[in-house]
This record gives sequence, structure tokens and C-alpha cells, in this order.
Amino acid sequence: MPATPDELAQLDSLGYVVVPSVMSLEFRVALKQRLQRIFTEEGENAGADFKQEPGCGRLANLVKKGDIFHHVIGNEFILNFVRSVLGSDVKLSSLNARRADPQNERRQPLHADMGAISDENGFWVCNTVWLLDDFTAANGSIRVVPGSHRKEQLPQDNLDDPLATHPNETLITADAGDVIVMNAHLWHGGTENRTDKSRLALHAFFCRRDKPQQQYQNRLLDDDVKRSLNPMLRKLLALDDPLNDKISADVELRSGFLK
Repeated sequence: MPATPDELAQLDSLGYVVVPSVMSLEFRVALKQRLQRIFTEEGENAGADFKQEPGCGRLANLVKKGDIFHHVIGNEFILNFVRSVLGSDVKLSSLNARRADPQNERRQPLHADMGAISDENGFWVCNTVWLLDDFTAANGSIRVVPGSHRKEQLPQDNLDDPLATHPNETLITADAGDVIVMNAHLWHGGTENRTDKSRLALHAFFCRRDKPQQQYQNRLLDDDVKRSLNPMLRKLLALDDPLNDKISADVELRSGFLK
């Protein structure tokens, strides 16, 4: 089914929308099992190929770590939401996973992904969060400041304390199998997981084609992975794009808040 006018209107006005029941139970379980195996294989080095975050488990560069992830980045239904934010010409910026560990009192500061501010051509970053567990008020869901994607300011330049609760913030709660599509200029941050279970999600992060990737896929992917990709995925990953090679090759890995 295509995106509904109400869903697109919410994404435009509030900066986020929860798209229900995108993943089947079978696919969600398979994704979660694959990620758990990678966490086990990488151990204490998990996430070190991008950024590690205290109190959380992170995985990075997932395009090369299993064919199952290709079905996430190439999902045309979700890509239609992304294109409604960024325009028709988009590419994958990074594909990572984040696990909020149990009994963790850390929260993320409010931030915009990649420290991005919209430019003369509009918005240029959009994140899709694939929920492999329920997002509840207690287990580390995402807090957002609705409408803040239109401020053209970063929270760290506007707020005395980006870690503090914002008077206009709301918490996104949703069910496992849903996907949160978020204009990544929106001020947002993960919250504390006060439960005794971890909370896992996959983040497929997209950008406009004229901007650098967060993780330069042409360098990261092995040749055998590249050969296995169909033309649509190669375009999404910008593997045959001289402009992307020029603008992404020498860009330092960037997060909105991780240093």
C-alpha cells in the first residue's frame, strides 16, 4: 500500500511518523537473530568500525554483514517516505543497529543526525528506524521535539542543556515490526532503558545524493558484496557515482552527538 496523505502530512509537519506493521514476524525475527549473532561475533569491538556509545550496543556497516539487510535498504514502500522528505534522488548514508542495554540510566542529548541543518535545497538527511522490539515509555524509546526540523538550528546551539527534558518533547512509542520514519533534522535522542531487557532497532539512514555519506559504502564493501548487488541497490549505495566518490571519500565519520 502507498503512504497515506495523513502519514505524509504528519511527517512533513511534525517531522516523524510511525508506519505500522512494515515487517512480518518472520522477517523481524530473522533480522534480530542475525544482529544478535553479529554482536556475539564482534564482542567488545561491536560498533568500533563507526562509533561506540556507553550503555548501548552498536553495530555498523551492516550492508556487508548479511544479505538480509539488503531487503531493508531497498524497501520501496519506506523509500517513498524518505523521498517525500529528501526529494527523488536519495542514497543510503549508513546502516547501523543500536541496542539500548537494560537498566541503563544514560540518555542521548537532543541532536540532529550528522549535525545537519537544511540548506537552500531543503532537507538532506532522513532516518528510518526499524523496530525489532517494542518501543515503550520505559525501555529507551526516542524523544523528539515535534516541528523542530524547521528551526534551521542545532539543539546544542539553542538549548542550555540538550540532555534535559525539553518542554515540547514527546516520546515515540510503537510496536515491534513498525518503522519510524524521521526527518533527521528533527531534534531527537534516545532515552533511558529502565527495564531488565534490551531494546533493539536497525537504523537505515539516508541522505540527498549531493551530500556525503556518513559511511562511504564504496570503500567499506567487499568486492564480492558489490558484485552480488542488483542495479537498484548499487544506485542506492552510490557505488557507481563519481560525485559521491568525490564528496564522501575524505569525510570524517560523523554523528550528531558521538565524538
